Amino acid sequence: MNRLIGFLLLCITLVPLACAADDGDAFDFNNFAIVDSAPSDLTASPVSMNDDASGATVASFDIAGIMLGMTFDDVQNLFFKSKGLYSPRQKDSIIYTINSDWKYNLDYECRGQGTVAPAALEQCIRTLARNRGLLYVSEVHLVRENTGEEITVYFTSNATDNVVWRVVYTNDVNELEGAAEKFENQRQKKILAFWQSVLDKYGAPNSGSDKWITTSNAYDPMMTAYYGSLDLVDNGRNASDAAKNVSTARQNFKAKPYAF
Repeated sequence: MNRLIGFLLLCITLVPLACAADDGDAFDFNNFAIVDSAPSDLTASPVSMNDDASGATVASFDIAGIMLGMTFDDVQNLFFKSKGLYSPRQKDSIIYTINSDWKYNLDYECRGQGTVAPAALEQCIRTLARNRGLLYVSEVHLVRENTGEEITVYFTSNATDNVVWRVVYTNDVNELEGAAEKFENQRQKKILAFWQSVLDKYGAPNSGSDKWITTSNAYDPMMTAYYGSLDLVDNGRNASDAAKNVSTARQNFKAKPYAF
């Protein structure tokens, strides 16, 4: 399994070697999930510091060892190459993405070469994206089945080194097993235990009662806690990545050589 993962990573990171399996087959995109990137939402809700509070060192926060700014290789070493509390989910644990601005470029280029059938067009786009380093790991999904915990890790594109910009953790403390009073009582106790663990690890929130912020700039690293969930995010890193892709895709659009 480690050998297969290493091979896939070699191909995706475009190390200049022939990316073919031992049996000579061409690189098979069906070995993992590839999805289109969602429209970038670059807005962030304003945040403010509580009175007499100071900035939190959110850039050093971790969720199960995952920190903002970690590379995909770092995350892979933690959860794919060694056995820990979390494991890759059984299906599509790694999601690969082509940024939409680049995909539009490649669509235009492929159709300009005469490729118009939907399946062939998609294959052309993905092949060009892989060969040019535009196909990147956008999500990693991890689970801890015996406790009902899940972690989704989000990465920037290769344009900004394919690093973590968001980590979302969830558990089942807010779920009810039934309508009886005992289940609500148990739920409240689970929530209290979860919140106490959060406070023990990260300290008291410095923005409202559920948010840890670096500064009053919403594009600096921050973390928000919910009932049974943590959301560690760097909106600024995501916005910078999106802006760079828009800019470079525009610069590299293969327009026709008009002359006038």
